[in-house]
Amino acid sequence: MASKRKQAGTTGAPRGGAVRRGPARGRGPGRGPGRRLHGALLRKLGIAIVTGKYRPGSILTDEVAFAEELQVSRGAYREALQALTSKGLVERRPKAGTRVLPRRQWNLLDPEVLGWFFASRPDMPFIRNLFELRQVIEPAAARLAAQRRDEGELRRMKDALALMRRHTLATEQGRLADRDFHMALLDATRNEALVTLSASIASAVTWTTRFKQRERALPRDPIPDHERVFRAVAAGNAQGAARAMVRLLELAFEDTRISMEPQPRR
Repeated sequence: MASKRKQAGTTGAPRGGAVRRGPARGRGPGRGPGRRLHGALLRKLGIAIVTGKYRPGSILTDEVAFAEELQVSRGAYREALQALTSKGLVERRPKAGTRVLPRRQWNLLDPEVLGWFFASRPDMPFIRNLFELRQVIEPAAARLAAQRRDEGELRRMKDALALMRRHTLATEQGRLADRDFHMALLDATRNEALVTLSASIASAVTWTTRFKQRERALPRDPIPDHERVFRAVAAGNAQGAARAMVRLLELAFEDTRISMEPQPRR
């Protein structure tokens, strides 16, 4: 019996009552405090670059000083710089430090980079550039979607419209549905090159819709514009779908322009 008790004791709790536990369940890779710190640091540096605190040509030379200033480890700082390098914002060279690259080299369509621009107040040229890009891509996508869509894609667009009506674009749920509508339309083109742009287009849709409501309510309801696109796509009317999307984007840009005008003093 004593032998059995001794064996049992070797497999029980360690002395002092501490119990060894395995890894916490439900915590996958990338969800711990280190990942959150990396994301916060990356966002802080990204916003500082796109808003001009660190201008193109600036050299971020002293890794130790920057890490101390931001109160992070040098490893976390280097990891954030690697992410910025992959997005084209900076270039790292041995002994020369890290240099902020010219804006033309930035991956402006990266969803994170778009988010950094909208974290402050992007200027009108940047907003216009986004809408011009959408005018190049989305009417052509609507034309192809009308020719190639299937019932599943039409159902996704219809469901997204229903959620937009229920929640309105003044809510996060409505804006997510708006994003889903545009992504479903791009998927319906069956064009792999266009589909690779869906994350960027969806990010542009989300951020511009949120931005134009930052200081005032939407000047009008844009959901009927989406309904016209859907009806044309569902009817297989390629030209009608393209025209409806052109008009949707024209009105969306005008709404955004109005939202950026100074509000009259009361």
